[in-house]
Amino acid sequence: MESSARTRRSRRTPRHRLPPHTRPISTTSDDTQTGQFPRVTGRRLTILRTLASVALLAATALVLGLSWVPDPTEPSRPPTADEQTRLAAVRVTNYRDLRAGVHLTAGTGAARTDLVGWVDWSRPLLYLDLGGPGVDAQRGLLQATPAVLLLRPDPTTPVPPAPAPPPLVPPADGWRLAGPPAADRLRPLLDLLFALATDRVDPPAGETARWIASADGADVLAAGLPPAQPGAPTPPATEVHWWVDREARLHRLEAQLPDLGPVSVRLNRADRPSLRPVAALGGQAGTPRPLNTAERRRLASLPTQLRAAREARATLTAPLGSATNLRGTGWINWSRRSAYLAVDDLDSPRRRTLLRHERGRTTQTELPATVNASVDPVLPPLPVPTAGWEPAPDAGLTALLDAALSATTPAEASTARRIRSDLLGDTELDVVEVVAAAGEPIRYWLDRSGLPHRLQLPTAAGTWAQVDLTFEDGAAS
Repeated sequence: MESSARTRRSRRTPRHRLPPHTRPISTTSDDTQTGQFPRVTGRRLTILRTLASVALLAATALVLGLSWVPDPTEPSRPPTADEQTRLAAVRVTNYRDLRAGVHLTAGTGAARTDLVGWVDWSRPLLYLDLGGPGVDAQRGLLQATPAVLLLRPDPTTPVPPAPAPPPLVPPADGWRLAGPPAADRLRPLLDLLFALATDRVDPPAGETARWIASADGADVLAAGLPPAQPGAPTPPATEVHWWVDREARLHRLEAQLPDLGPVSVRLNRADRPSLRPVAALGGQAGTPRPLNTAERRRLASLPTQLRAAREARATLTAPLGSATNLRGTGWINWSRRSAYLAVDDLDSPRRRTLLRHERGRTTQTELPATVNASVDPVLPPLPVPTAGWEPAPDAGLTALLDAALSATTPAEASTARRIRSDLLGDTELDVVEVVAAAGEPIRYWLDRSGLPHRLQLPTAAGTWAQVDLTFEDGAAS
């Protein structure tokens, strides 16, 4: 009887064994022999499917959040009072921030122009790399003020894979005044960049202003362009959009300009180095002040120094007009009060002229057109030719040579002031400005002995022409 009871208990399911629907899924099967993943079934399969669906939804939401752009069908509206205030203060904010990096694109396709570099609203000054398929042979560097546009074309330089800013220290040579058609195309774009700053808050944009969207941490507002100069008419443009943040800072501007097509301006407000104007724009502004005792003594010794030196090798750089960009070499002789130079015109690449300046009169004769002005000019021939001389037509060139020769006359010290200290090669010089009797300022770059290394004179074109001097024993004119 007892044996029969034991037999019945042994056939029952043990109490510690789990029911079949809750038993763990075994990963030990024939799948381990075939290299395949084990089969997942039952409740675990349901859980995994649920988790996969949740992950897919989360990833989709993340992608949508990162790539969100304003809905183009979202209706615009009049700007709020705060948005109007910030839009009116945008140009004052630029003026107070002084400088910014800039990338301007104008036109599309084969007509596109790229300008990349910096704008200094405090001077004001632009320093940009000029590129894009629409600029042709003008590709190179650009410096500009509201009145003067200088180019340094260098079409032989390899085209970078993407638009890039110019070197922070600009090259010293090769700059010329821009002429048409390049100046005609570039000037509206440069005027737009200069017009983005002013020292006073603009009036409200008026009923035509609209809020378009919020994007990139800014409000996109539709409003007209500012005038290039105070009191000037508003430039013709359509579809003008301003990206203005909560601090009234402009980050982007887009517009359609006549004859130029779509124009986009992007400002990098963190990229704001101090810019260096080239010599043709006067160089650094410095901190002008009266001369101290030592500087007055050096300026007073200038006539004596030049009479003792008698003569110097002269290098002329004179951007006198958009069709008169001169450079040349020769000699200036103070004992004879004469100058003799061979001069190339950068705008006439196969023209070389001889210049003579004596007794306040400049004459010229043209050499045969067998020279290439893309190379440095050579010294004028000796002896001096005797035939073919005629009056030189450019009064600015005569004024520059007159100023160089009149340095043997004592300067009026009461009008003198030190502009700044500057380097010419490895030599540190004092840039001293003196107002001449005719009212024109002349700048002398003097070393510690009082000897001049450069003379500069402003031109009618708004540039500075210069004569660099090297004192040595050699041929005389």
